[in-house]
Order: sequence, then C-alpha cells, then structure tokens
Amino acid sequence: MMNLMRLKEDIEKELIEGILPYWANKTIDKENGGFYGYITNDEEILLESEKGCILNSRILWTFSKAFRTYENKEYSEIAKHAYQFLKESFTDEQYKGLYWMVDSEGQPTVTKKHVYNQSFGIYGLSEYYLATGDKEALDLAKELFELIEKHAYDNVHGGYFEAFTREWKVEEDLRLSDKDLNYPKSMNTHLHIMEAYTNLYRAWKDEALKEKLVSLINISIDKIIDNNRFQFKLFFDEAWNSKSEIISYGHDIEGSWLLFEAAEVAGDEQLIAKVKNITINMADKVYEDGFDDDGSILNEADQTSIVDADKVWWVQAEGMVGFFNAFEITKDPKYLKKVFGLWSFLNDYMIDHQNGEWYWKVAKNRKVYENMPKVEPWKCPYHNSRFCFELIERIKKQY
Repeated sequence: MMNLMRLKEDIEKELIEGILPYWANKTIDKENGGFYGYITNDEEILLESEKGCILNSRILWTFSKAFRTYENKEYSEIAKHAYQFLKESFTDEQYKGLYWMVDSEGQPTVTKKHVYNQSFGIYGLSEYYLATGDKEALDLAKELFELIEKHAYDNVHGGYFEAFTREWKVEEDLRLSDKDLNYPKSMNTHLHIMEAYTNLYRAWKDEALKEKLVSLINISIDKIIDNNRFQFKLFFDEAWNSKSEIISYGHDIEGSWLLFEAAEVAGDEQLIAKVKNITINMADKVYEDGFDDDGSILNEADQTSIVDADKVWWVQAEGMVGFFNAFEITKDPKYLKKVFGLWSFLNDYMIDHQNGEWYWKVAKNRKVYENMPKVEPWKCPYHNSRFCFELIERIKKQY
C-alpha cells in the first residue's frame, strides 16, 4: 500500500532530524567563517581543508529554504552565516563574480570564474532574498546574472561558455572536475544556469531575465536533449556538436523536473505543453533503462551497456523528485512505485541513521564506499534536502 501521508512524515523526519541538524551541528566553522571544507565518512573534520564556493552556495540555499519553510530562527542564522562568507570571502571586489575556492581562513586559492559556480551563487542568493527580503542579496544575484550574460553568452551559436579566468578572459581548463571532458559547452552548466534563472525569476520579475530563461529551456530542447532517445547529451563544441556518448541517469531525471519547473515559472502555456511531453519521455527512459533490481538508479551508461553501476546519493534524491513530478503530470501510479522503491533503498542503504547525513555512494552490492567523504566541495545538503522540501510540498498538494 502506497501511503503518501506516511511517506511525507518519514521524509520530513529525515529532513528535520537527520539532514539539517548534521549541517547545523557539525559543519559550521565558527572561528574562520563559512563551513568546514571536508569531513570524512567516519566524521573526522579536516580543519585545514579548502572551502568550495559551490558547497557554500548550496548550504545558503538549503538553510534559506528551510527558514522559508519552517520559520525557525536557527535556520535563518545559518543562512546568514553562509551569506556573509559568500560576500566576504568568495566575492571578487575587483573583477566581480565568485571565486571557485578559498583556503580554510577564507583567502582565495582558485580564482577562476566558472559559470556553473556563478549560477549556484544566484540560486542561493535568490533563495536567501525570498526567505529574508534582504535586498542586498538580490542585488548581488542580479549582478551575477549580468556578469554571466556579459561574459559567457555565445552570440553566434547561443548558449553559454563554461569558464573564465579571474579577469573574465577565456580559460584553457573548462572542466568542473577531473572526470569531465574539456569542451566549451556542457549540459551540466546549462541545466544549472536554467535552475538559477528560474529561482531568480521567482524573486525578480524582469522581462530580460524571462527571455533568457525561455531561451535556456529552448536550448535544452533543441541542442542538449537527444530527441530520438530523450536523454541529455553531455558535452559540446561551440557549435553544439555532441562530443560524448555517456548517459547520466541522474542528470536525465533531475533535468526532467527542472525543465518542467522552469517552464511553469516562466508561465508560457505553449512552452509548458511542449516541455510536459519531453519531461515524461525523459522520465520514461530512466524508468526503462536506469534502474537496478534493488529499486535504485544506476549512475552512468554508454550507448550499449552500464558503465558505472554505483548508486550515488544525489541521483537517488533527484530520482524521487523526478518520478513524483511524472506522477503529478500523468497520475500514473507506476511512477509512484518508483518513488517508494527509491525511498526504501535510501532508508536501507544510503542514509547514515547513526551519524546523520547520507553516504556519498554505495556499490552495486550495496556496500558503502567508506573512502568517500560526508562533506567536501561537491558533497552538499542541496540535493537531499531539496528532495525533502519538494516531496513534502507536493504531497501536501495531493490532500
């Protein structure tokens, strides 16, 4: 029996008693500002670790959203702590924009301006404004939007270039991480610019911003999604020729609901109808090809077989939102079964019920990768807290 109210209660308990307290109690660096940059799987804090801007922005988003949802003063104080560190340590006063990385004391160590990073700044800042009404935060989000449009937009082929030097000159190394390919455009960056612009448009109903948001939705449809197989292509040259054969099931299911959300926030009925079909087709493709027999979503495939059968924390979280979104659109209970299956898998294998937070990933045999940290520049509370917020809100609407 699929009991949605019980599911909502269980998810809310995990959010309020598991995820948020972990980040509130274990990660705040009261001495140097911001948040510790690295905590091992066995809860050892590496005090000298560098601090990533993406992690800081995602914590800013998480606790802003938590305050907006529950009006708990502790959450607003943590959001403010994240906001102040972003302003004081990650913001480049001379050339504008956000640095990639600072040391444990808040001094810049990697000063490149990656557009993905600027986008998460916008995402966190706009949520902080929506939660607190702090206009200075909204102004900084607008400034980042204008910087992206000024420096990163491709006036010839459309879309956005990946990365720049501190001075906003073309960067040779465009990658987000070592596993990425070094090409001038990527699915991942475009997905998260769209996500950021969606949230900024909630806070700031600007026509130029709306045009750019609609343009990003159309770029996703026309250039990034393979419209024969309804899966994202991952890397591109300047003219949008695909340079990768890898399929990322997590990005496909995450993208399916973020695209639909973007179209709804933009408020264009024709676009919503167009995106609705694509959303379901993308969810169906993950439904058909992306699941292991234990109810979890596999990580990556190529055109012929699974190439990475690990189960990664954020993929399962986004899967729950994506399939609940597909259920809301179609009312087909098959998607809801996947949501319950994912929740069961998360409870049994991914959530650390003893120490809080989730493990980074487990292997196909469901053994935890104990060498992977609980906290580092990419291991954050945004995917798993957002899944909780989304499902709590969406289930409430069903009743």
